[in-house]
Amino acid sequence: MNPTPPIQTSDFVLQTSTRRGLNPARAVLDNGVVLLAKHTTTTPAVSINLAIRAGSACDPPDAPGTTWLLSRVIDRGTAKRSAADIAEALDSRGITITIAVTRQLFSLVCTCLAEDFEAVLALLGEIVITPSLPDREIETRKGEVITAIRQDDDNPAVRASESLMALLYPDGHPYGRRTKGSIEVVETLTRDRLLHLHDQRFAPTELSAAIVGDVNPSHVHDVAAGVFGRWQNAAPPPITLPPVRHATRRQRLVIPMMNKAQADIAYGFTTITRRDPDYYAFWLMNNAFGQYSIGGRLGDSIRERQGMAYYVSSSLDANVAEGPLVIRAGVSPANVDRAVASIDEEITRLITEGLTPKELDESRRYLIGSIPRALETNAAIASFLQIAEFFGLGLDYDVRLPDLLGAVTLDQANAAARRALHPERATIVIAGPYADVESDNRLIG
Repeated sequence: MNPTPPIQTSDFVLQTSTRRGLNPARAVLDNGVVLLAKHTTTTPAVSINLAIRAGSACDPPDAPGTTWLLSRVIDRGTAKRSAADIAEALDSRGITITIAVTRQLFSLVCTCLAEDFEAVLALLGEIVITPSLPDREIETRKGEVITAIRQDDDNPAVRASESLMALLYPDGHPYGRRTKGSIEVVETLTRDRLLHLHDQRFAPTELSAAIVGDVNPSHVHDVAAGVFGRWQNAAPPPITLPPVRHATRRQRLVIPMMNKAQADIAYGFTTITRRDPDYYAFWLMNNAFGQYSIGGRLGDSIRERQGMAYYVSSSLDANVAEGPLVIRAGVSPANVDRAVASIDEEITRLITEGLTPKELDESRRYLIGSIPRALETNAAIASFLQIAEFFGLGLDYDVRLPDLLGAVTLDQANAAARRALHPERATIVIAGPYADVESDNRLIG
């Protein structure tokens, strides 16, 4: 990394929304670190959420899983502290750090007492900026990751979901790669490879810190400036995602796992980006279709009325690239064909008849009503602020969100269904004690 110059002493202006709501403070340090702060007094605690734009999409094309392994070992030592020192500093304060990797973000999250805020943020800063990645810790974590991969390989639900993503996003697209990678790749990863990834992708311009709790935003600014203000590392090139190739025909893959009792179905399509103007219509449509109440229309038909699924639901993951809409179901092997046919039927009914005004109204009321419940904790607020920052949704997004959902018309929601859902272009993966001759009979890499 580049040498660290003296901290800059120029004044920073905390930006806030002028509308009611969360009204967080926002500041940008001279080196590019974004600070998001919200003062709450519900409890004498502070939630810290550090997000680096260095998710699994940053994995080298020949080494998927590199970012995941880095996430398992990054807190196992720094330039100043050993793994034991870090564990002692956390355990003595009753703190657990959660480190997560998504396609776009690498996150470190924890909650501490307000009196420990300065010390904990300093520790997290060391972990982010100067991890030591000891070889012995890498070998230990490699073993844990390999065990987790083997467990995934033996799980029909995971096999179905990961294989569906590989079919929806082929040809090495980052969204189609396994986040944990493969055993063969993990075994070859070295300390130098992990350090190179860290040096290339971890930079102040890529970090946003959301801090929510019983600490004043101006104090957050001062402490964060002391922790991160001297950090200097060149901004990495932007992550370039290849175009998403939307399916033009129906695909079906069966992964026989004859020692299992249940078959898991993953059925999906590629859809839209998070910044698409139709996102809120898609969100409402999907909620009515497969999430509201006990799984929306899908749950009412396949689970409740027909009684042939242990679970069934749909999820929409609009992202930087066109994300998937995935329908997942767990069924008895004897009900696989009926369940797939019922999903086809429900999609056909949705795109030909559309949602009813009642369905749209109930989903709208549910989503709007869930906003306050989703922001009840400091940790939840910090996560919400990170999402709004990452997608550029604005400091007043929580205030505008009910209006954005309220503006969606029935025609727009139904148009979203017709745009996204096409049974003749569905991609279907079935994993479990089931086999048939309709499968494409391809191996998923």
